Amino acid sequence: MVCGYPGTGKTTLANELGPLINAVILSTDKIRKELIDKPTYSKQEKKLIYDVLILLTKYLHNAGKNCILDATFYSQESRDDIKKRLALGDDQFNIVECICPEELIISRLQKRKKGYSDADEPIYRKIKEKYQPIQEKHIIVNTSQSLKNIVAEITNKIKK
Repeated sequence: MVCGYPGTGKTTLANELGPLINAVILSTDKIRKELIDKPTYSKQEKKLIYDVLILLTKYLHNAGKNCILDATFYSQESRDDIKKRLALGDDQFNIVECICPEELIISRLQKRKKGYSDADEPIYRKIKEKYQPIQEKHIIVNTSQSLKNIVAEITNKIKK
């Protein structure tokens, strides 16, 4: 699970890490845009997206594939729910939290080209207010650092 505020580089990190650990990347932003032409981000819509994410993850896991789940996962409840519904042990489930300075986040969001994510500065600020600290053991990476070094750090920790 790769989580954090919008603009912290979760998708960039997931795309770089995925091939190195032979993982399929499942992004809630991408799933949402593939399923819904004009997303409303309602509770019902969010539930649907997470249900699809779980379904795809279970299917791929049962087929022997590693997965990277790419989303903000801003509430402890959402993180706990994903882990519970996947029924994976700690040796099969890792949380990577992306962080970086706020000025870098805002710069990234302003430069973002139209893609799967609709996050902009107001959405970042809204999620920042709601973001709940991660309670369990997890890997924290500062994405203002070298992507190559971050990926190596995560790969080493996951292998342990």
